Amino acid sequence: MNESLPTFRKEKQAIWRFAVVGVGNTAVDFAVFFLLTAAGVPAAVAQVGSYGAGVANSYVWNRRWTFQMKQRANIGELLRFLAVNGLSLGGSLVVLLAAERLGPLWLAKGVATVMGMAVNFIGSRCWVFAAPRSER
Repeated sequence: MNESLPTFRKEKQAIWRFAVVGVGNTAVDFAVFFLLTAAGVPAAVAQVGSYGAGVANSYVWNRRWTFQMKQRANIGELLRFLAVNGLSLGGSLVVLLAAERLGPLWLAKGVATVMGMAVNFIGSRCWVFAAPRSER
């Protein structure tokens, strides 16, 4: 039981840090999304652009601060990060378009964002920034 307590604390800290980084990314995402839609850009196109704006700094913050990776970044890790974010974008786009028909745009965007954050955390923790087997 004593060995699992530090692991639990580390995971709790990673979730907290991921949430803090996510709030910053989400603020950028929402600002760009609503600026684009106010300018007449269709919601689906605005979603792709705004999501990309949030992803730009997400990699650095999550790699260094959230998951505290010690080894050097490599192309495989970056490609996994982009794949997870692509999957998250695709899922959030489907949710946005479906939810937009059922309620206000701000609620649809919120639901899509929560779904995207869940996919991103699980993918980042389990695949992108997973600790090497020797450290588990």
